[in-house]
Amino acid sequence: MPLVLASPHSGRDYSEEFVARSRLDPRQLRRSEDAFVDELFAPAVELGLPLLRALFPRAYVDPNREPFELDPAMFVDPLPDYANTRSPRVAAGLGTIARVVASGAEIYRDKLTVAEALHRIRGYYWPYHKALRELVDDTLARFGVCLLLDCHSMPSGGGLVPVSNGHGRTDVKRGLNGRRVDIVLGDCHGTACSPVVVDRATEVLKRLGYRVSRNQPYSGGFVTRHYGRPDEGLHALQIEINRSLYMNEGTYRHSTGFPAVARDMADLVAELGALEPEALSPR
Repeated sequence: MPLVLASPHSGRDYSEEFVARSRLDPRQLRRSEDAFVDELFAPAVELGLPLLRALFPRAYVDPNREPFELDPAMFVDPLPDYANTRSPRVAAGLGTIARVVASGAEIYRDKLTVAEALHRIRGYYWPYHKALRELVDDTLARFGVCLLLDCHSMPSGGGLVPVSNGHGRTDVKRGLNGRRVDIVLGDCHGTACSPVVVDRATEVLKRLGYRVSRNQPYSGGFVTRHYGRPDEGLHALQIEINRSLYMNEGTYRHSTGFPAVARDMADLVAELGALEPEALSPR
């Protein structure tokens, strides 16, 4: 099948050195982690698809960012001129080298050096994208088209969608019509993926019993924006799965729902792989 699966945020190899430099303990550091997403999609590999997973944690370096989204306040020395210091991700403390974990807690005791940031980018960020690009290019060469499924999870309180309050303003409320969102599909508002793919994914997931939102509140990160080129037959779709469906967010253990979600993700991948090639062909 012309599919590539990727899990950039499920890495959980927290080195002793990294933990020692943090003001947070290992459990607190995991708040930014898309825990077990790589395991959720592992059954799909049996269909003959590649699954790329980062082993390093997102809190250490984030491959779903531009390569140099860096906060100058985090470093003892000046950043290079090519660093993007003004992105919304940097302002939120969640750049390529994050200042905070997803809960907002500060990660580091002391400031870092720019050399340390560049070491992480060269040693982890670039190798991840080199591997991803090779998988994508190989799939394009074999099939003429490629669908990259970028796999993520969101905290149980993360399924927030904007809802009109009827007075010309928009409030943010939880879920669809006040209900929990189970899965968010992000195609960068139609620019990264064919609508045929998103429609099929939505149809399959709803048939399996999930509440699905499109592009709200997550429309797609750097990977989706950077790799999605529908005009060239390369499509990228981000999927965010509500963690309460498959894990205990307090203990970081699988819940009883884990096997069913894993089976459903394999079904989703199989359905997307069965799309007619014309659905993925260059526009």
